[in-house]
Amino acid sequence: MRATPVGLVFALALAIATNAFAQKTPDPPTLEPVPEAPPPPPEVANDPELEPQVTIVRRERETIEEYRVSGRLVMIKVIPKSGRPYYLVAEGPNGTFVRRDSLDTGLRVPMWLLFSF
Repeated sequence: MRATPVGLVFALALAIATNAFAQKTPDPPTLEPVPEAPPPPPEVANDPELEPQVTIVRRERETIEEYRVSGRLVMIKVIPKSGRPYYLVAEGPNGTFVRRDSLDTGLRVPMWLLFSF
């Protein structure tokens, strides 16, 4: 009986596959234990030094709220009996106050729709 070329290719592929599985696989490398995770950072949000201290002064025509952080006056909110409230915010190292009608910075982050499914 004569061998066909397809049979020879099949026999050769079977021999190569058997040889590949018969070879011993190398041992895995020695693994080291994972080091312990560092402790979490201290919570800054619960620090009473960084919490603003609010002093409210009520007068006949207005209410004044003074916001202090670490003893330094950083903002004053003035709420008149009639009219809109406004803010005096400390800016710069010398603490000069600048009047603002709102605390909105005007920064608008673009929110474009790129994909929709």
